[in-house]
Amino acid sequence: MSAGPDLLVAIAVSVLLVAGSIFSLLAALGLLRFPDLYTRMHAASKAGTIGSGLLLLAAGLHALDIAILLRALAGFAFFVLTAPVSAHLLAKAAHQAGYKLTNLSVTDQLPLAKQKSDRL
Repeated sequence: MSAGPDLLVAIAVSVLLVAGSIFSLLAALGLLRFPDLYTRMHAASKAGTIGSGLLLLAAGLHALDIAILLRALAGFAFFVLTAPVSAHLLAKAAHQAGYKLTNLSVTDQLPLAKQKSDRL
């Protein structure tokens, strides 16, 4: 008994769906459980990006059309390139607006980096 291409595609789509769903669930749990804005943003940007990307790839692979799969790959690349950058800029803006870190955070390195850049 050999597995046909349809079965292999179905298995790959299933694995991508489960993995993407787990990452998305972890991102949602991070938003609910983490103590401050910065750690919540970290959970949403990292796990949410991978989860959304894997779900997009599963949808593209399920379509069995190379054009749709290429669009899904382009969308995944767009997610991976833009979500962390936008989360970083939002966190930097929140820091400048005065949102405080939680007491569980070890250190705030942004003021030290500003002092070093001012000396240059």
